[in-house]
Amino acid sequence: MSDNEEAEYEEHEEEVVENEQVEVEEEVEVEEEVEEENEGVEEEVHDEEEETPADEEDEEKETTQEADADEELDEGEEEAKPKPKLFVMPNLVPPKIPDGEKVDFDDIHRKRMEKDLNELQTLIEVHFESRKKEEEELVSLKDRIDKRRAERAEQQRIRSDREKERQKRLEEEKARKEEEEAKKKAEEDAKKMKTLTSLHFGGYMLKSERRGGKKQTEREKKKKILSDRRKSLDIDDLGQDKLKEKANELWKWLHQLEAEKFELQYRFQRQKYEVNVLRNRVSDHQKTSKRTKRGLRK
Repeated sequence: MSDNEEAEYEEHEEEVVENEQVEVEEEVEVEEEVEEENEGVEEEVHDEEEETPADEEDEEKETTQEADADEELDEGEEEAKPKPKLFVMPNLVPPKIPDGEKVDFDDIHRKRMEKDLNELQTLIEVHFESRKKEEEELVSLKDRIDKRRAERAEQQRIRSDREKERQKRLEEEKARKEEEEAKKKAEEDAKKMKTLTSLHFGGYMLKSERRGGKKQTEREKKKKILSDRRKSLDIDDLGQDKLKEKANELWKWLHQLEAEKFELQYRFQRQKYEVNVLRNRVSDHQKTSKRTKRGLRK
């Protein structure tokens, strides 16, 4: 999983946490409203239970008074009117009520209210259980987010350590290659110098043999002295550090020789220029002296 995907995953988890917190707050508000409604329902049930006995007594009194009035009216009408013929009712079967039981609507209403109250309580319990589960899930989600962040920090640290080690290895490899190249170059330069010195010395010996018994000039004497002064390298048994020191020493020696060569060339050019100037002066002087002699002769 890349860094962008991990960041998106964490943002998505944080949004889920925020949404769950908002839902929990809304559910708390709904629970408070449900609890208020439940309290109102319980108060209504209590008031109805208190009012039912008084209502029953009033209804019984009204029914007895209405029955007495109906009986008096029936007796007066029977005395005033002649008796009509009896009307035979069809055989209607009334609804059967179990013996020894009476239908009590108040009891039915009370049972219904109790049933509604029980259902409401079960809903509240289920809601609280679901809320508890959601809170547990929220806590576990926060723990997972914290754990994931810690894992990411650890992975970043390990990655940075590996990158540092890789850079260190590359630098060491680069230094080793440069050292090997310098060593190889020094060996090649030493071989070239050795071959050149051997060729130079061999040519000098051949020339000296060819000349035989001729008298040595100053240049030949100088070359012979220089060849005698030449030191052998003896680098076969040297180690790496010694070879480096030897190469540095030879490089310094070459640098010194080049500097001396440049100085000698500059001195030679200067002397050559001075000689030419002197020659020109001498020639001019000779010309003027000849002219004076000719003039005197004339």
